[in-house]
Amino acid sequence: MSTGEVHHLDYLNENELMDTFIHRIDSTEVIYQPRRKRAKLIGKYLMGDLLGEGSYGKVKEMLDSETLCRRAVKILKKKKLRRIPNGEANVKKEIQLLRRLQHKNVIQLVDVLYNEEKQKIYPYFFCCYCVCGMQEMLDSVPEKRFPVFQAHGYFCQLIDGLEYLHSQGIVHKDIKPGNLLLTTDGTLKISDLGVAEALHPFAEDDTCRTSQGSPAFQPPEIANGLDTFSGFKVDIWSAGVTLYNITTSLYPFEGDNIYKLFENIGKGDYTIPEDCGPLLSDLLQGMLEYDPGKRFSIQSIRQHNWVRKKHPHLNPWRSMTVVPYLEDLHGYTEDDDDELYDGEDEIIYTQDFTVPGQVSDEDHDQADHSPAMAKPVCANGTEGVSLNNKAKAERRSSSSSNPSRKGVSTASKIRKLSTCKQQ
Repeated sequence: MSTGEVHHLDYLNENELMDTFIHRIDSTEVIYQPRRKRAKLIGKYLMGDLLGEGSYGKVKEMLDSETLCRRAVKILKKKKLRRIPNGEANVKKEIQLLRRLQHKNVIQLVDVLYNEEKQKIYPYFFCCYCVCGMQEMLDSVPEKRFPVFQAHGYFCQLIDGLEYLHSQGIVHKDIKPGNLLLTTDGTLKISDLGVAEALHPFAEDDTCRTSQGSPAFQPPEIANGLDTFSGFKVDIWSAGVTLYNITTSLYPFEGDNIYKLFENIGKGDYTIPEDCGPLLSDLLQGMLEYDPGKRFSIQSIRQHNWVRKKHPHLNPWRSMTVVPYLEDLHGYTEDDDDELYDGEDEIIYTQDFTVPGQVSDEDHDQADHSPAMAKPVCANGTEGVSLNNKAKAERRSSSSSNPSRKGVSTASKIRKLSTCKQQ
């Protein structure tokens, strides 16, 4: 740069200096190119996108490159686990429990990988891909609750999973919608056994001494600070709060803070909305019984009338959206319905139902005076009136001369046949 140019720059103000060295463009002219996704393989698994994130780590979708099955992996960092009380111990305990469990309503551990370099654990490869959690589904609807028939189906699966866990001597201690996952076919799976407790094989009962579950789902015996309590009855109470929540969108106990919440739970006073009905109210009262000794067992829940009752679906059938397009494709119009009764078809179906081979009283009387003639019988037993040969010939000639008329007549026959079968 020459001396003259340097002196010229001395007289430029700050804005002019910026324009000289930096070319400014409008933000609308900036083209943002998405970052290219790089394939990442961990063993035989292909890493996918993030599904969710919790206090212990991230959950991502993965694909088994050998079986092409979708999996979900929970990625944990040791540094993060060390900051959580009993974090590493809970993870190891959960892996041990999941290895020995196999039930359709309990999440299944497929594989555990460990990365030495990045100090990451890759456990929790589930046997099937879960679409979402129950809590996510509740949050996605305005009512924040399920229809009765849907809640009934999920609750019955929850009871099946709990019964299996208890038969294996395992107390979950943290049953809630957030720990219940749903697959593509609507199967419920109990997950997150991080705070679960495995009872001693030779233990006399299900007595527990510690609990780390969610406060809103804890029973009065834990809220009041008892030293020992029944572990199975804790899960029954949590399942009752879950049923209360998914059917009413509310919680039986609430509080501005955890201390007020535990105070309300300890008193055991709650109300059930009237629209729940007598059967559901009775079931909730039995599961949310203050005294653990009087609280329903799983066997009592299974025998309850609300559980055994078949709840009707609100919309069991969904109409086909392709029907209008099928009518347009085959040239159907509303005028074709009139042809069902215009007397031009070969068979006119009557509304009176007659069993094939059965002769009515009027026909029986006529048969005594004139020779009987065979009558055409419809597929469902209704009699038909045959046209004479001349009318048949006229119909055939008109159909052959008018192709569109022939197509409509065929469609009309199909509709009549379906109507006949429904009668």
